[in-house]
Amino acid sequence: MNLIQFFRTTMLLALVAISVVSCKTDIHDGSEPTFKQVADFDHKIISEWNDLFLEIERHAAGYRPCPTANALGYVGLANYEACVSGMPEYQSLAYRYPGLSLPKITQNQEYHYPTIINSVNSTLFEDLFADVDPKLLNNIKTLSERYEKQYRDQVGEEVFLRSANYGESVASAVWQWMKQDVATFDGYKDPFKENNWRDLMNNPGAWTPTIPGPGEGMFPYWGKGKTLAIGEDMKVCRDWKSYVGNFTETAGKGLYNQAIEVMVQNSPELAYQTEWIGEFWSDDLLGLTFSPPSRWLAIASQVYKLEDASLEEALVANAKVGLALHDAAIGAWNSKYHYNLERPESYIKRVIDPTFEPNLYNPLTGENGISPSFPAYPSGHATFGAASAEALGSVFGYSFGMTDNCHRNRTEFEGYPRTFSSFYEMALENAWSRVPLGVHYRMDAEEGMRYGTEIGRVVNRMPWKK
Repeated sequence: MNLIQFFRTTMLLALVAISVVSCKTDIHDGSEPTFKQVADFDHKIISEWNDLFLEIERHAAGYRPCPTANALGYVGLANYEACVSGMPEYQSLAYRYPGLSLPKITQNQEYHYPTIINSVNSTLFEDLFADVDPKLLNNIKTLSERYEKQYRDQVGEEVFLRSANYGESVASAVWQWMKQDVATFDGYKDPFKENNWRDLMNNPGAWTPTIPGPGEGMFPYWGKGKTLAIGEDMKVCRDWKSYVGNFTETAGKGLYNQAIEVMVQNSPELAYQTEWIGEFWSDDLLGLTFSPPSRWLAIASQVYKLEDASLEEALVANAKVGLALHDAAIGAWNSKYHYNLERPESYIKRVIDPTFEPNLYNPLTGENGISPSFPAYPSGHATFGAASAEALGSVFGYSFGMTDNCHRNRTEFEGYPRTFSSFYEMALENAWSRVPLGVHYRMDAEEGMRYGTEIGRVVNRMPWKK
């Protein structure tokens, strides 16, 4: 045997040996292949879809605030369920929801979780925002396709298609389940159905429409919707009479004193700090900013960037905040129309000062003296904020301090950043901001904080972990 033949024979035997060892490892050692888990990726894909949600929802008529909160609940849950198989410490919550049937992953097959999230969100966003401006709708396609190309190149065709198809199937299953809630599904298409305020307007302190406004109450039916965390027994908050006693128009008593406080805080020459707080947290007006529930999605996305959060942390936080906002909308609006209490504007004009006007101003239309078009108690802002603060605190800590840059560089209002020592402090200021704005009583804010905190705690107590 010459030298060349010797080397060829040696190399052939070596290759055969490697092949045999490899085959033995694949077939006989009983081990499962090791693939990347959700925590191995960063938050970027979640943050970008959050940012797109904020952009679209800002201009989406009929969504604020209830359909937005509804959407965030289902999107957060869908992303969590689609990826929970790659989160070893966490478990599915689908068993808690009758009628929700989710597809299963194929065991011992590789999935790329960012691709799954991209697919879930592109599918659900197109369903949720089907009637928005086509330019906004096209942004969904643009973001989705950019990540599709990137991920296809990263992980290869087989893993990409398996992951994308799975994400789409989860999103479709959640969308079909959403349709079963006839009270809230497609609620943005008719925010004013089932109004009965005219039948109640002779009751003491009953809510009536304010001007400027649509002349009807928004989302009076929302409380009939199904919840994702709280039970039916939690869909009504504490009675406002526990704060001020029975309805009265007598000076120096109960609700009258709360109205006087609104007037004092609502003086025409507001201190800069007071005006800043009111405008910083407003988020009332279509086209100007995103809505009050979405504000807490924007806060969450800032936290992900500050903390360089993992994809797992962002997924869990998005899911918890989404569920908290979803149930906060159901509970707050159910309570609003259960108690049907008039806004401070109506009480003050009738009882104290007919020239009173709230400070809520729309720089896009020039309208002054705006009150949101639904009953006062409890404050939706406060309920959303407290529920979200609890949810975020459970993931990032209850003493997490940050500067909120949601409205940095805005010139139409006082959007300059504000700094806080905790999510709860943010929620407290958000709740109080509605009083100097002239659209809520103190008790609306206080009960919204108490009630929202309880909702958030119920969400946190769900069996997220194994």
